[in-house]
Amino acid sequence: MTPANKPLLILVAGPYRSGTNDIPALIEANVKAMTDTALAVYRMGHTPVLGEWFALPLIEAAGSKAIGDEVFNSIFHPIAVQLIDHCDAVLRIGGPSAGADEMVKTAQEKGKMIFLDKASIPSMGNAL
Repeated sequence: MTPANKPLLILVAGPYRSGTNDIPALIEANVKAMTDTALAVYRMGHTPVLGEWFALPLIEAAGSKAIGDEVFNSIFHPIAVQLIDHCDAVLRIGGPSAGADEMVKTAQEKGKMIFLDKASIPSMGNAL
C-alpha cells in the first residue's frame, strides 16, 4: 500500500471496444471518457495512465491491420496487465468490459488498491 500522503500512479480502466461493435466513433467516445477521467485524477494530484496510451502506438508500429487482429490482440491487453505492476491502483470506470474487469482482477491479485469511482480516491489537496 502507498502512504496516504503520496500521489498514486492510477491505471484508469474502462470499456474500449465493449458495446461499440467496433464503430470508431463509439470507441473514440470510450477513450474520451477514460481520458477525461484521467484528467480529473491528475487534477486530484495523482498520475493517471491508460493502457491504451502504451498499447495503441505499439499496435500501429507492429503493423496491425484491424482492431482485433492477431497483432492487436497480442499487445492490447497484455501490455495493460504488465502496466499494473508499476501502478499503485486501478480506477474502474464505465459500463460492461471484460478487459477492464480483467485489469481489476489482476490488480486485486497483485495487492493493488481498487477504486470504483473518482470520489473514493484521496485528493492530494493540490488540484491542478
